[in-house]
Formats: sequence, structure tokens, C-alpha cells
Amino acid sequence: MPYDEASSGDSPSEPTLKALTAAGFDLDALSEEQYEVLRALAPEELALLVDIRGRLDAAAPEVQAHADVAGGALF
Repeated sequence: MPYDEASSGDSPSEPTLKALTAAGFDLDALSEEQYEVLRALAPEELALLVDIRGRLDAAAPEVQAHADVAGGALF
């Protein structure tokens, strides 16, 4: 369902919230408008966000190691 077809006032679907939370997204500070965007996510969009988050998390230790060793000079 496209974003502009999302009905306002509803909360994001529980499966969407659970998938995003399980992937490490912090949803506690989101505005109602941001929840509306989540509500309108297509399954493919949700899968893409979860995949991107997983790849960023996987790269985090290497990036952190460079920051610790080189003081972040490489970035």
C-alpha cells in the first residue's frame, strides 16, 4: 500500500513493529508521522530496511576498531 493510502490514526502493524524492533531499530521516540510511514511499508520495503540494518550492524565492529586505533582519521 502506498504511503499516501495509509489510514491516519492507526498504529503500525504489530508484525512490522516486531520485525523492526528485532532488527535493532529503536521505535520509542518516533512521532505519529513516522509511525504512519512504518504503517505504509510494503513487505519488500520492510525487508530492505531490516537487511540494511543487519549489514550496518555487521560492519560496525570494523568501523569502531578503525575509530579506536586511528582516532577516526580514516573516516
